[in-house]
Amino acid sequence: MERISNLEKQYVMEALENEFQTSKNSMFNDKLEAAFAEKFHSKYAIGHCNGTATLHVALLSCGVGMGDEVIVPPLTMSSTSIPVVLCGAIPVFADCDLDTFQISADSIEKCITEKTKAIITVSLYGLAPDYDRILSICKKHNLALIEDNAECFLGEYKGKLVGEFGDFASYSFQASKHITTGEGGMLTTNNKDLADKARQFNCLGYAGVSAEQGKITKNDIQDPQYSRHVSFGFNYRMSELQAACALGQLERAEKLVQKRIEVANIFDEAIENQNVLKRQVEPEGYKNSYWAYCLVLDTDNPSKDWYTFRDLFQKNGGDGYYAAWKLSYNEPAYQNDLQKRPGVWQKYDENCCPNAEYLQKRMIQMKTNYWDIEEAKGQAEILKKTINDYQKTI
Repeated sequence: MERISNLEKQYVMEALENEFQTSKNSMFNDKLEAAFAEKFHSKYAIGHCNGTATLHVALLSCGVGMGDEVIVPPLTMSSTSIPVVLCGAIPVFADCDLDTFQISADSIEKCITEKTKAIITVSLYGLAPDYDRILSICKKHNLALIEDNAECFLGEYKGKLVGEFGDFASYSFQASKHITTGEGGMLTTNNKDLADKARQFNCLGYAGVSAEQGKITKNDIQDPQYSRHVSFGFNYRMSELQAACALGQLERAEKLVQKRIEVANIFDEAIENQNVLKRQVEPEGYKNSYWAYCLVLDTDNPSKDWYTFRDLFQKNGGDGYYAAWKLSYNEPAYQNDLQKRPGVWQKYDENCCPNAEYLQKRMIQMKTNYWDIEEAKGQAEILKKTINDYQKTI
């Protein structure tokens, strides 16, 4: 299976042949947004230059500003919490569930203060969080819910697509994601007022754009009295080349996602009948889209054993595997800068989110983007051998 097929190449060539003429420079953006909204059961979809910009725009559109608090998980890329800081708000870190690795509803409730304005959930590795409980918390405290679904395309929660629950849902088209344009992102919502605001933040605060319209016409701007900027905004728009490639990927989305699920099933077979590695739990009624196949090494000494297992895996011919990101609040920028800012009330240490602290040191992330299934089977056999070799060392 090809990561990038002739379909994407055809659309990109069509975009190039249009020579970025003003009259045609939103053709693929318009097609992509309409198709994405339909695919993900949303009224509005707005293309962005990347999946961090989408979160920034979503927060601003929900009214998050200086001194507000937004609850986020620390066990994810810091791209989830950085936009909170960019809004002048304070990220408050909620712990995660030890089995699913998702943000914990119990921890969220403990983090709520009178300054809390929103919650950002992350569908980590392709699995949904517990939306029923989280939505109940949002309703009780009148909080906005923003879904960060960078790692989850076509995942499901109790019969609905991940992305159908929040005030906004954010998606990333970065190179490792299920659907890619190298970079890029999409923001969806069913709320027209939020979509109007998002479009304006996305497009420099232009007066002529709205939920349905992402481009200003010549008749609008060919007027010396035309007022362009009704508010301040950012130039976060998606390019036509990104949109052309993304449209081709979107039309192949089911196959691209199914390939990752197939790879995950192969790894499932490799870890049967052993007690060294524990896989991410997928509760009944959830469908994981497996951006990665995540395991936790059972050890009391992760600072030694994580590296021992990795070295054995590579020695046996494995591609290597990824560690979990350093917890966001343990990153130098958070420790040295954010921790000292006025209004930050959490202490960024091992007691802040103990479950996340435990998991992060032990996580093994196997990639699922093997487009040759035989290659995946080979890596699974190497993983199986590595488990046996590792057991001899303990």
